[in-house]
Amino acid sequence: MGKERERKALRLLSFILSLTTLAGAVDVAGAGEGIQLNDDVLGLIVFKSGLLDPSKSLDSWTEDDDSPCAWDFVRCTARSRRVSELHLDGLNIAGKIGRGLEKLQSLKILSVSGNNLTGRINPELPLIPGLQTLNLSRNSLSGDVSNLSSSLQILDLSGNSLSGLLAGDVFDGGCSLRYISLSGNQFQGPIPGSLSECMVLNHLNLSGNRFSGGLDFAGIWNLTRLRVLDLSGNALSGPIPAGVARLHNLKELILGGNQFSGAVPGDIGLCPHLTRVDLSNNLLTGEIPESLQRLDSLVFLSLSHNFLAGDFPRWIGKMTALQFIDFSGNDLTGSLPATIGDLKSVRYISLSDNRLSDAIPESMADIAGLSVIRLKGNLFTGSIPEALFDMNLDEVDLSRNNLTGPIPPASDKLFESLQLLDLSGNNLIGDIPAEMGLFGKLKYLNLSWNELESRIPPELGYIQNLTVLDLRSSGLIGMIPPDICDSGSLAILQLDGNSLTGPIPAEIGNCSSLYLLSLSHNNLTGGIPESMSTLRKLKVLKFEENQLSGEIPRDLGRLENLVIANISHNRLVGQLPAGGIFPTLDATAIDGNLGLCSPLLKGPCTLNVPKPLVLDPYEYADQIRRRPDGYSPSHRSFLSVSAIIAISAAALIAVGVVVITLLNASARRRMAFVETALESMCSSSTRSGSIVAGKLILLDPKATSPSLPSPESILDKAAVVGEGVFGTVYKTELEQGNPTTTVAIKKLVAANTLQYQEEFDREIRILGKARHPNLIGVIGYYWTPRLQLVVTDYANCGSLESRLHGPENALTWPERFAVLIGTAKGLAYLHHSFRPPIVHYDIKPSNVLLAGEFSGGGVVPKISDFGLARVLAKLDKHVANNRFRSAPGYVAPEMACRSLRVNEKCDVYGYGVLVLEAVTGRRPVEYGEDNVVVLSEHVRVLLEEGNVLECVDGRMGPYPAEEVLPVLKLALVCTSQIPSSRPSMAEVVQILEVIKAPVPNRTMEEAI
Repeated sequence: MGKERERKALRLLSFILSLTTLAGAVDVAGAGEGIQLNDDVLGLIVFKSGLLDPSKSLDSWTEDDDSPCAWDFVRCTARSRRVSELHLDGLNIAGKIGRGLEKLQSLKILSVSGNNLTGRINPELPLIPGLQTLNLSRNSLSGDVSNLSSSLQILDLSGNSLSGLLAGDVFDGGCSLRYISLSGNQFQGPIPGSLSECMVLNHLNLSGNRFSGGLDFAGIWNLTRLRVLDLSGNALSGPIPAGVARLHNLKELILGGNQFSGAVPGDIGLCPHLTRVDLSNNLLTGEIPESLQRLDSLVFLSLSHNFLAGDFPRWIGKMTALQFIDFSGNDLTGSLPATIGDLKSVRYISLSDNRLSDAIPESMADIAGLSVIRLKGNLFTGSIPEALFDMNLDEVDLSRNNLTGPIPPASDKLFESLQLLDLSGNNLIGDIPAEMGLFGKLKYLNLSWNELESRIPPELGYIQNLTVLDLRSSGLIGMIPPDICDSGSLAILQLDGNSLTGPIPAEIGNCSSLYLLSLSHNNLTGGIPESMSTLRKLKVLKFEENQLSGEIPRDLGRLENLVIANISHNRLVGQLPAGGIFPTLDATAIDGNLGLCSPLLKGPCTLNVPKPLVLDPYEYADQIRRRPDGYSPSHRSFLSVSAIIAISAAALIAVGVVVITLLNASARRRMAFVETALESMCSSSTRSGSIVAGKLILLDPKATSPSLPSPESILDKAAVVGEGVFGTVYKTELEQGNPTTTVAIKKLVAANTLQYQEEFDREIRILGKARHPNLIGVIGYYWTPRLQLVVTDYANCGSLESRLHGPENALTWPERFAVLIGTAKGLAYLHHSFRPPIVHYDIKPSNVLLAGEFSGGGVVPKISDFGLARVLAKLDKHVANNRFRSAPGYVAPEMACRSLRVNEKCDVYGYGVLVLEAVTGRRPVEYGEDNVVVLSEHVRVLLEEGNVLECVDGRMGPYPAEEVLPVLKLALVCTSQIPSSRPSMAEVVQILEVIKAPVPNRTMEEAI
C-alpha cells in the first residue's frame, strides 16, 4: 500500500511540472520505478486539469494509460496512434482552454462547441500544424483572433464574446478556409480585405457583430464558390455594390439589419440558385427590381422596413417557389394583383404598413397552404373575402384599413387553426358572431375601433386559450356577460369607449390571469365588485367616465401588483383603500367623484355613517337668491313659529342625548367597577382554595347543573390534549351527581375582545343545535369578559392526525374510507342544513376526532372546532395568521385573496387535502433539503403519468385499487384552484357512496 501511494504521488508531481514546463516527456524516478508519458496523454491530461467536468464525461481520461486512443471522445490515426480528432461537444464542461492541446501535433479536428468555456483563445491553438477544423462555438470565450493556420478549412467561433478588430492580413498565407462563422460575437471595424484570398470559401457568416464600413472592396464578389453570405445584424453602410451576379453558386444572400442605402442591385436576379434573399431593415430606396422574377428557386424573400416605393410588382405570381414574402414597412402603392393567387407554395404573406389600396383579391383564398396573412396599415377597401375565413389560417391581421361590411362567418377549418385575429381600425358593422366561441386555439382577438353596434356574445368566454380581448370603441351595447372570463386565461380585457350598461359582473373575479382591465368611457352602473380583490396579477385598472357608485372595496388595496389605476368621473363615495397604489394616486385618477374622501379633491365627501340631524341651509350661499332690496336671510329680525318649534325640538333632543350619554357612562363605570370587584373576588377566593370561578351555562335545559373546576385547574398544563387555531383544548371531568362525564374544554383566543355575553351566547347556541353523528357536540360554555371556554363532547380515540402520523397502529383502508365518508357527511350537514351555512374554516386531520372502538366496533369520525369562525369574527386577522402557519397546504388559494371571507368551497379544498393525506400518509407540504413537495401537485403529476397508486400509504395493507383510484381523483377535483370547479360537500358524499357501492355498468371515472 505504501509503494502504491508513492507511485500516485510521483505521477501527480509529474503533472504539476507539466503544467508549467510542457516538456515532451517527464521521467521522475522514485521507489525504484520510472514513469513515462507520451505527448498526447500529457497534453490531454494537462487540458483536462483546467476543466470542470460536472457530468464526469472525461473520467476515462487517466494518466495510467500509455495511450489516449481508447478514451471517450478521442480518435487516433491508424498508423501512428496519435490523436487526430477530439469531439467534446455539449458535455457541459467549464473552465479555460489550457496550453495542453498544443502537444497534440497530429490533431486535425478540434470541436468543443456548446460548453461553458471561458477565457481567451491561446494564439498558438489555431496554429497547430495540420489542424483542419476548429469549432469553439457556443461558449463564453473572449479576446480577439489574430493567427490562423494555413491548413484550416473550417473555422467556427460563433456564439462567444470575442471582440476587437480582425487584422487586415488575418486570412493571408494561402487561405484554405471553406467555412467561416464568426456570428454572435462583438467584432468591430471593417471586414478584412484579405478575405478575398479565401478563393475556396463557400460559407461566410459574420452576422450579429459590430462590423462597419462598406462592401466597396471588390474582393468579396470574387469568392465565386460562395453558397451562403450572411452579413446581417452589423453596422455596414453604403450601397450594395454591383457584381452579385459573379456569385453564380450563391444560395443565400442575407444582408438585413444594416445601414445599406441606394437601390436593390438588379443583378441579384442573375443568381439562379438563390433560395433566400433577406435585405430587410436597411435604408434601401427605389423600386423592387423586375429581375427578381427570374429567381425560380427563391423560397424566402424579405425586403421589409426599407424605403422602397412604386407599385406592388404585378409579376409576383411568377415566383411560384416562394413560401415567405415580407414587403412590410415600405411605401409601396397600387393594388394586389389577382395573380397573387398563383403563389401556391406561400405560407406567410406580410404586406403591412404600405399604401396598398383597392379590395383584397379573392384569389388569395386559392393559396391552400397559406398560414399567416398580415395586411395591416394599408388603404384596402371593400369587404373581407369570405373565402379567407374558410382556410386553415393561423394569423389574420387586416387592421387599420378601410374595410367595410360584416365579419364573415368562419368555417370548421378556421375554428381549428386560428390563433390571432385582428380586424381593428376598420369600418366593420353588424354583430360579433357567436360562433367565435368555437375558436379553440385563438389567443388574440382585436375587433376594436369599428362600428359593430353589437352585444358581446357570452360565447367569447368559452375560448380556452384567449389571452387578449380588445373590443374598444366598437359601438358595443348591452351588459358585460358574466361568462366573459370562464376560460380563466384572459390577461388583457379592454372594453373602453362603448355604450355598455349595467353592473360590472361579480364573476370578473374569475379572471385570475388578468393584468390589464379597462372598462372606461361606458355607462356602467352599480358598485365595484369585491371579487376584484382576487385579481392578484392585475397591473392596470381603468374605470374612468362611468356611473359607478358606492364605496371602493377595501380589499382592492391588497392588489400589490397594481401600478396604474383610474377611477375618475364616477359616483364613488367613501375612503380610498389604505393599501396598494391608492394612497399615491394623483387627483386626475380620482377626481369627478364628489363623494370620495381625499385631500386632493375639493368638495364634500360621503362616508358610510348616519346622516346628521341638522343641515345648514346657508352652507351653499350661491344657491340663495338675494332680494332686490338687499334683504337676505341672514338679516332676519324675527323667527317664524315653525322655526321656533323646530329649534325647541332640536334643543330638547340635544339635552336628551346629553343626559342619556351621561347616564350610560355612569352605568358603564359602575358595571366596570362591579366586574372588576367580582373578578378580584373570584381570583382571591381561588387563591385561597375556593372553587368559585364563574357560571357554567348548559345548552340542554334538562341537564343538571354540574360543578365546574376553577379556571386555574382547567388550564393546568397536565390537562392539555391539543392546540388549534382557535385556542387550546383541555380534558376534564364534569360532576353531575355521582357519575362524572368526560368533556373537552377549549379556551378561546378571544381574551378582551368579546365584551357582551349575549352575543357569545347566541352564537354558541346556534352551534349547539348542530347535532349529527359526525360532529362533536357542543354542551355549554363559560364566559367572563377575560375568559371564554367552550365545553364539548370528548372523543376517546384521539385524532386522525395521530393515527396517520403517530406511533399508533395505522388505519386500514376500510377504516380510512369510513373516516373520509363520515367527515364528508358532517361537513355536508354544516353546509346544507343551516342558513347561512356553518363554515368550518379549519378542516384538517387534527380537527377530525375519532370515537368508538377500533377492535370490531368500528370507528366514527367527529369534526371538532366547527363554527368557531362565527364566534370569533373579530379575530379574523389573528386566526388567519395562525391558520396559515399551523395548517400549511390546507389553506384554499382564495383565502389569501378575499380578506378571509370564508365560504363553503374553502372547506371543500381542505377536505380534498385531508383525503390526499389520509390515502398517502404524507404531509400536505414536505420540506426537503433542496425542494418543497406540495402533496396535491405531487399526486396530480403521478396521476398524469399513470403512476398515482405509487403514492398510496403502504402501512394500510391491502386495498382495492378500484376504490382508491377514484378517491384520489375526487380529492384532486376538490383541490382545484378555482373555487367554482370544486363540488359541494353533498356531491362529495354522493360520489363516495357510489365509489363504495358502484352502480352496475358504470365506471368509477364516470362517478367523478
